[in-house]
Amino acid sequence: MKLGAVIITMGNRPEELRALLDSVSAQDGDRIEVVVVGNGAPPGDVPAGVRTVELPENLGIPGGRNVGIEAFGPSGADVDALLFLDDDGLLAHPDTAELCRRAFEADPRLGIITFRIADPDTGVTQRRHVPRLRAADPMRSSGVTTFLGGANAVRTRVLAEVGPLPEAFFYAHEETDLAWRALDAGWGIDYRADMVLNHPTTAPSRHAVHHRMVARNRVWLARRNLPAPLVPFYLGVWLLLTLLRRPSRPALKAWFGGFREGWSTPCGVRRPMKWRTVWRLTRLGRPPVI
Repeated sequence: MKLGAVIITMGNRPEELRALLDSVSAQDGDRIEVVVVGNGAPPGDVPAGVRTVELPENLGIPGGRNVGIEAFGPSGADVDALLFLDDDGLLAHPDTAELCRRAFEADPRLGIITFRIADPDTGVTQRRHVPRLRAADPMRSSGVTTFLGGANAVRTRVLAEVGPLPEAFFYAHEETDLAWRALDAGWGIDYRADMVLNHPTTAPSRHAVHHRMVARNRVWLARRNLPAPLVPFYLGVWLLLTLLRRPSRPALKAWFGGFREGWSTPCGVRRPMKWRTVWRLTRLGRPPVI
């Protein structure tokens, strides 16, 4: 299988980006062609052979990654699969690309592989980085219902069949939107504990827009993808969980503002998943009400 890699950057992590690019070039097997997308900023100095695209404005995470996909031809058709990697991450082992190739070749309906993210100093994998409800054992690989945006590999046939990431989301839940569409089309998603991206431990709330966009995009996600009877259940559960987490008053205000925005603004094309996909998600351990 021919692999490519898409990395988006704001140009503010030159040392981390260079280390990541070195870890990609050090992968076993055939060379991986890399595209670095400067998302509203110059991509900076990159090694010879690495292609760059500089965008005049920040298109957000899904928008930037979609530009990187198209750099490999329509829906990435010039390669068989694309790695999407955070610019402050690092592939921990040189066999990750080969493991991806073998996994995709062994299962023709495997559409997406999500890697394990580990802190480079402690080796700890945060619970939120294990994309399933039963996340106590991050060393257990399994089928899952979503994937991690900056540590994954996607078969480009999936993108050609179900479409790209939803650009309007800008930040948050764009991976789950693509994952649900892929699962509805019959593709599988695997979490692989042996494919590791080292990444410093962070909190998602470090982003100023976190609470508003998480809430807005959660509503869009449901409106776009869920059968109508499940929409109020899904959003009701997340409303309850948000309140139980007792966020600060400013955070809660931003969250409710995003929640209202999700209902009052266009969410894109609605394509509700089949009920058999709902059952499939349930059998994988995460019914689409949570």
